[in-house]
Amino acid sequence: METLRKILEQADTTGMAVGHFNVSDLVTLKAVFEAARDLRVPVIVGVSEGERQFMGVRQVAATVKSLREEYDFPIFLNADHTHSLPSAIEAAKAGFDWIVFDVSTLPFEENVRQTKAAVEALKSLRPDILVEGEIGDIGSGSEIHDAAPDLRKGLTSPAKAKQFVEETRVDTLAPAVGNMHGMLKSMVAGNSKKRLDIERIRAIKAEARIFMTLHGASGTDDNDLKEAIAAGITAVHINTEVRLAWRRGFDAALEKQSNEIVPYKLLPHVVDSVKQVVTARLALFSGGWRARPASV
Repeated sequence: METLRKILEQADTTGMAVGHFNVSDLVTLKAVFEAARDLRVPVIVGVSEGERQFMGVRQVAATVKSLREEYDFPIFLNADHTHSLPSAIEAAKAGFDWIVFDVSTLPFEENVRQTKAAVEALKSLRPDILVEGEIGDIGSGSEIHDAAPDLRKGLTSPAKAKQFVEETRVDTLAPAVGNMHGMLKSMVAGNSKKRLDIERIRAIKAEARIFMTLHGASGTDDNDLKEAIAAGITAVHINTEVRLAWRRGFDAALEKQSNEIVPYKLLPHVVDSVKQVVTARLALFSGGWRARPASV
């Protein structure tokens, strides 16, 4: 089984990206895993601090590990948006493959100081673990918003990205390049799309020379995503689209089976709804993947 670092290296050199999907329950995890297996592409499962609190840190780690080992399949686990060192250490000890250490709301110098300390602490525990840092402002909350915040002042500069990477020694970088957490109501209705600063992505990649993650990609124009990957994005995070598919699938199940009370008869509708979204995104990000798992 190839490591996550090796998977990211392959994505970086072949002009593709690895899909990252947040999960809050076993139903969503099942849908993500099935979609990746059907397409025979690697996948990353993410759980934020809130999602970890709901699912259990050790429990979600054990579940993902069991899928990887039983099916000999490249599914990896990320501790998404981790805001404190104790929380990051807890995830590392539980066996997570990747930690997003996010203190991007702090002033740049303090972000550098705390992220550097987190990298050192986590690498001392697990030298193989990947650690990501964030700079810039992409808003907060993978939810449906009425209006978008003005994030233009929080865009990541290539020079700051280079300085941040050199001083913190992170493995991956999450910049602000026009992306935003959550989706607008107009995006849910299909009337608008997020647009990315492709030239900024290309410039940051040239300066920082590091794996780059696009957070807040739900609702982004498909062509922009393709261009962002070509410009240097290595992993793409999708959460709000997954949550929206979960809700729509569940609503459809209740409408079709209004008297049903058996969870395992209702929830397959949710799996199918989420799986459709994940399949489409994986095909867009990494449909041409050549590193096929041997046993699938």
